[in-house]
Amino acid sequence: MGLFYFLVVGLIAGWLTGQVMKGGGYGVIVDIVLGILGGVVGGWIFGLLGIWPGGGIIGAIIVAFIGAVVLVWGVRQIKKV
Repeated sequence: MGLFYFLVVGLIAGWLTGQVMKGGGYGVIVDIVLGILGGVVGGWIFGLLGIWPGGGIIGAIIVAFIGAVVLVWGVRQIKKV
């Protein structure tokens, strides 16, 4: 169940990030990877701030989405240089 949970959260968060940051998704595999990496980045950011949104899977999707947005933004900033 844990792997399935990560895949679902990653897919939803990655898809949302694709919609917000680009206007379209990046593809299923990239969306999942982006969402999972976003969950790591988001967990780190929220941990530094000392907050954790409860709510089970919804909270995890929010954290992963915010982390994925930060991740995509950071990569785009590096690409500009």
